[in-house]
Amino acid sequence: GRAAGGASRVCERPKGRKEPGKMDLVPVRRAVLEANSILSSSRDSIQIYETLQTIKRYLGGTQSPPSLKEKEEFIHSHFTTFLQCLVSNLRPDWLELFQSDKEKELWDSFFLEGPADQSFMVLLDSIISTGPSFRLNKVIEVLERFLQRGGLSSLMWEVCKHQSQAGSLVLQEALLSKVVCLPDHLANKLQGGNHPAFSPQNYFPLLGAEIVQVLEKISESLRGGLDCSISFISQVLGKVCVHGRQKEILSVLVPYLVDRTQSDCIWQRMSWRLIESVPDRWMEAVLRGLVQAAPGPAVLSRLLGNLVVKSKKAQFVMTQKLLLLQYRHPTMALQSLLGYLALDSMRRPLLIKVLKELLETWGSSSAVKHSPVEQQLYISKAILICLSHVKDAEIESNRQELLISLMEGMKCHLDSNLPRVRHLGMVVAESISARITPEGPALKFQYEEDEEIRELKSLLTQRPEQALVAEPPGVATNRPPVTSSAVLKPGVKPCLDASEEPGKGADSDLDSDDDLVPYDMSEDKELKKIKAPAYIRDCIEILTGPEDADKYEATMDSLERLIRRNAAAAQEVSVELTKVLLHLEEKSYITGFVGLRQSALVALTVTDPISVSHFLTTEFYSLNYSLRQRMDMLDVLAVAAQELSQPVTPKPERLLSPKQPGIQLLSGDNPYPSNWRQVVEERIKSKTRRFAKGPSRAELPSAPNKFGPVAGHFFFPLLQNFDRSLTTFDLLGDDHMVLGRLAHTLSILMYFAVNTGVAAVMGKALLEFVWTLRFHTDAYVRQGLLSSVSSTLLSVPAARLLEDMSEELLETQAWLADVAERDPDGDCRSLALQNLLLMENLKKKLETVPFE
Repeated sequence: GRAAGGASRVCERPKGRKEPGKMDLVPVRRAVLEANSILSSSRDSIQIYETLQTIKRYLGGTQSPPSLKEKEEFIHSHFTTFLQCLVSNLRPDWLELFQSDKEKELWDSFFLEGPADQSFMVLLDSIISTGPSFRLNKVIEVLERFLQRGGLSSLMWEVCKHQSQAGSLVLQEALLSKVVCLPDHLANKLQGGNHPAFSPQNYFPLLGAEIVQVLEKISESLRGGLDCSISFISQVLGKVCVHGRQKEILSVLVPYLVDRTQSDCIWQRMSWRLIESVPDRWMEAVLRGLVQAAPGPAVLSRLLGNLVVKSKKAQFVMTQKLLLLQYRHPTMALQSLLGYLALDSMRRPLLIKVLKELLETWGSSSAVKHSPVEQQLYISKAILICLSHVKDAEIESNRQELLISLMEGMKCHLDSNLPRVRHLGMVVAESISARITPEGPALKFQYEEDEEIRELKSLLTQRPEQALVAEPPGVATNRPPVTSSAVLKPGVKPCLDASEEPGKGADSDLDSDDDLVPYDMSEDKELKKIKAPAYIRDCIEILTGPEDADKYEATMDSLERLIRRNAAAAQEVSVELTKVLLHLEEKSYITGFVGLRQSALVALTVTDPISVSHFLTTEFYSLNYSLRQRMDMLDVLAVAAQELSQPVTPKPERLLSPKQPGIQLLSGDNPYPSNWRQVVEERIKSKTRRFAKGPSRAELPSAPNKFGPVAGHFFFPLLQNFDRSLTTFDLLGDDHMVLGRLAHTLSILMYFAVNTGVAAVMGKALLEFVWTLRFHTDAYVRQGLLSSVSSTLLSVPAARLLEDMSEELLETQAWLADVAERDPDGDCRSLALQNLLLMENLKKKLETVPFE
C-alpha cells in the first residue's frame, strides 16, 4: 500500500494555500471520513449499503451526480484511501450481509469502474502484502475481472492523456513496474496455485491487445486535433521486451500494426513514434523482437521508418550488435534487417558500411580461429544477403576494397583445418568474385554441395515478398491451355489417338526390334588387355619401372589381394613396397586409386606390423615428405590398428542353428513327403513358445587381440618428436592440420588398445601430450586432444586411472570444465561435457566397488 499511498499523495494539492471554492469541498472530505468509520465498525447491511451508495455518487452514473470539483477532489485526494479501507475491512461475514447480487456487485464496482490506475495499484499492493486468506482470494478475483474488462487499456489511456502533468513521473514509474511485473508478483505469491490469466503466456498477449486498444484511442484523438503522448506505451513495450517476452506481446501487436500502417499515414507516424520513444536501455530488445517478428523488409520499413538514421542507439543495434556480436537469429530475420537497410536511399550507405564490416570480420584470421562455426555461418549468410542487395554501381565504386577483403578472407578460410569452415569460405569467395568481376573468369572451387551450401547460394537471389498475382479463374484468355502432353520433344512422334488401333499405321507391316528384350549387362566386366601380375615382386618392378597405364591399373587392382594371400612373401619386401607406395604419385586414370593404395598399405601393415609401423613412424618425422604423405601414414596406422584389434576367426561352413519354419514344396508324383514326421515336428515347434530353450546359435570362438603386442610400436614413436621443428615440417607452427590429425590418430590407437597390458602406460603418456597442447588455438587440434582424453578414459581400467594418473585426472578435469564453459567451438564444448560425464561415471563405478 505504500506505493499506492505515495501515488495518491503526489496527486494531492499543496497545503497552506486557500483556493476559491475550497470550502465547497469540505463535504467530500467529511463524507469519506464518515464512510471509512462506518465500514470499519458497522455490521448493519443497510447502513453499509447506503454508505457505499453515497460514496459511489462521486464516481458518477447516479441520479444525483456531484459537481465537477467534488468529483475531482474525491478522485485525486480520497479514492485510493477509500479503496484501501474497502480491502482492509473485507471479511467473509461482511460480504454475507449483502443478499442480492446487485449489492455484492457494488463492492467490486469501485475497483472496476473507478480510475483504473489507482484501482490497479491498490489491488496489486494488497495482493503482495496479504497472506493466504479470504481477503486475498477476493482481491485476486477482482483483479482477474479487472483484466478481463479492459482495465489495463483504461489505465494506460489515462496515463497517456495526463502524462505531461506535474508529479506524474513517480506514478508512471510505479505503474510501469507493476504492469510489466504482474505475472512475477502473482507467481511469487500464489506459487503452484496461480491462475491461468496471470501466466506470462496469457497475460502478455492480453497486454498486447490492450496496447492496440490504446493506440486506437490515440489515433482517434489525433484525428480530432487533441494532443496525446505515446511514450508510456513505448516504455511498457520496451520493458516487456527486455524481460524476454518479445514473442508473446509482438505476436499480437505486429500483425495489427502491419495491417493498419499499410494505407494509413497517421498509423505509420504512430508506429515510428512508438519505437522512437523507447528508452535507449530497452531499444535493443525491442528491435531484436521486431526484426524477428516482421514478415519482410518492406513491413519492417513501414514499422520503423528511418529510425536507424535518426537514432544512434538503433543504428548501433541494427548494424553492429545484431550482425557482428549475435548469431542466433534466423535467416529470415537477417533478410528482413538487411533488406530494410536497402529499401531507402537514406539507409543504403549503411548497407555498404555493413558489408565492409562483415567482410573485415570474415577476413580476420583471429575471428576464423576463435569464433564458433555457427557465427561464421551467420556472417557468411549476411554477406551473401548484402551482395544480393548491392547495386553494380556501388560494387564498382568499392571494387578495390572488396577485392582486398576477398583475398584475405579466402586465405584464412582455406587455411582452416575444419572442412565446414573451408566450404563456407569457398562459397562466399565465389559469390564475391562473381560480383566484383562479372566479365572475368569465374572463381570456382571443388566441393560437395550439401543442404547448408545450397541454402547459402539461394541467398544470392532476392525472393519477392509478394507472389505474382495470378489470373482470376473466371477471366477467359484467347490462348489455349498448354499441357505437358502438348509439348513435343524433338525427334519424338506424337502419340496415336485413343480411337486408332495400334498396328494399323503406315509402317505397321515393317519389322521392328522394339519387342526384343535387351541383355542384362549390369554385371559385365571389361576385359583387361594386360594380365594381372601373379607375384608381389613383379608388382614392385612394374610400379618402379616405366609408367604403363594398363600395367599400373592391373597391378593396383590385384596388389592387396596378393599381399593378403602371400603373407610370407609380403613380409620379405614389406618395407620396400611401403616406401614405393608412399612415393607413388596419384594416377587419375585409375579409378579409386587413393583407396587402392591405402588398402595395399594397410594390408602390408597388418601382415608385418612391427617392421612397417617402425618404418612409418620413423619416416613421419623425416625430411622430404609432403604433408599429404604424412597424413597418409597416420591414416594407414589408424586403419591397420582397427583391423588388428578385431578378433579374426576361421569362418565356419555353417552355424548350428534351429531350422526356421518354412513352406515345403510338394512334388506332383507323391503328395505326401517321405519325412512327414519331421515336417509335423517343425510345425509344432513353430507354434510353440519356449522361454528357456538354450542358445539359439553356436557361440563364436574367441581369439586373441593381435593389436595388443604391437600397440607400443604404433603409438610411442609418434609421441617422441612432435615438438621438434624441421625445415619443411613444424607441427607446433603452421602445420597444425597434421598436428590435429596426429592427435586424432593417437586417440584411435589408444581406443583400440583396450584390454591390453600397455594401455595404462599409453594413457599416461597421452594425457601428458594433451596437457602440453591443451591451449592450442586451432579447434581441430583441440577436438583431437579431447578425443584422446575420451579414449584414455574408455581404454584404461578405472583402478589404474585412479592409482597411476590421479593428479593428471584432476588437472584434466579442471581443464575440461573450462573448455565446456568457454571454448568457442561447439564440438569442443560437447566433447568436454562427454569427458566430464565419463569421469563422473568412473567415480560412481569406483564408489560402488566394495573394499576388501
